[in-house]
Amino acid sequence: MISESDWKEFKKIKEAALERFCAAAIDAFEEAIADHNTSSHARYLNLYKLVKDYDKRLAFLFDAHSRSKAMIQLMLWRQEGIVTDAELESLSEELRKSTEPRRNA
Repeated sequence: MISESDWKEFKKIKEAALERFCAAAIDAFEEAIADHNTSSHARYLNLYKLVKDYDKRLAFLFDAHSRSKAMIQLMLWRQEGIVTDAELESLSEELRKSTEPRRNA
């Protein structure tokens, strides 16, 4: 479990990460809608799929808000690229190191 001071910072980071995730989702939705090289029906189906996919990812990344799950959530957000280095500086070095995304060899 993370420290109380890290938990307070984590909650702020979560809000920023959620905002970035949702902004990226809306950008993807707008791009799908604006694709006039396909039929309206095809755009609708693509949009529907995108919304479902983003909704599943949103639930996976942000549900179960608790101190006991904060480390894994932070690691996932870092893998997704939805937290900034500046935000991470507010966390303890121990938490930053323990949530570094795994690199594929």
